[in-house]
Amino acid sequence: MEGLVAPLVIVIVILVIFFQFVPFGLWVSAVASGVRVGFISLIGMRLRRVNPSRVINPIIKGTKAGLNLNINQVEAHLLSGGRVDSVVDALIAAHRANLELSFERAAAIDLAGRNVFEAVRMSVTPKIIETPWISAVAKNGIEVKVIARVTVRANISRLVGGAGEETIIARVGEGIVTTVGSSDTHKQVLENPDSISRCVLDKGLDLGTAFEILSIDIADVDIGRNIGAHLQIEQAEADKEIAQAKAEERRALAIAQEQENKALVQGMQAKVIEAQARVPEAIAAALQSGNLGVMDYYNMQNKAADLDLKKALSNMNFDVSVSGNKGDSKTDSSITEE
Repeated sequence: MEGLVAPLVIVIVILVIFFQFVPFGLWVSAVASGVRVGFISLIGMRLRRVNPSRVINPIIKGTKAGLNLNINQVEAHLLSGGRVDSVVDALIAAHRANLELSFERAAAIDLAGRNVFEAVRMSVTPKIIETPWISAVAKNGIEVKVIARVTVRANISRLVGGAGEETIIARVGEGIVTTVGSSDTHKQVLENPDSISRCVLDKGLDLGTAFEILSIDIADVDIGRNIGAHLQIEQAEADKEIAQAKAEERRALAIAQEQENKALVQGMQAKVIEAQARVPEAIAAALQSGNLGVMDYYNMQNKAADLDLKKALSNMNFDVSVSGNKGDSKTDSSITEE
């Protein structure tokens, strides 16, 4: 008996190491589920530092659902950083919904960063995308605000490289702005909101996206500001400021011209005063030189006095005539009243 203890211990140690390195329980579960996997494959997964349960369990789930999965493909996708459980769930959902989806396509969608299982669910059950308030202006200048609900279905064949929901919302907003902007009045939009849906759907907005647009429904329509009137008011204010600036410019030029004229008049008056100041000197010089006699000087003074008298009399006659006309008008008015 003592000779059998050492070999028995060795066998037990070998079995413990074997069962620790080889997932025997997982192998039994796979064989019982109809998944053909050998010990060599399980040992190879251990050597490649792959958790065998993350490969075998999804294969067991897919096999029970009626899928034919390849162990090497599943392990390769796991080594590439993919989500094996999500891919297998998507394949099962597509198989139950009679959708054509291969493992390679599902793995490519998963590695592209998209949730392939959610994509399959969206292709079976359409999703509703609600846009924010979209502001558009009709031709009469009235702002129209619209909220649309877009019913989309995932297009599995375009999930890789296709645009997302943001592109759908942007294109729908562009179509709404174009449709409202082509309307003559905002009343046409309020009377026929379905015209927006028809015009937007005819544009093929789902081209190049990962979705297929099934319908576009107008959820709410509201009237905003009178953009046309607001722009006209701003234009009028701008024109008013321009006119005021031009008027101020003309006023400044007029003031400058007036100042210049005053300066010219003052200069001329100074020259006249200067000339008048030289007249007595000239007369005195003429008297001394004999060119002007005393009688001539007196006659000149008399003529100047006569001229001043005539000017004064003419001014008095003008004042009297004006006052007389006023009196006659008063008399005529009094006679008319009588």
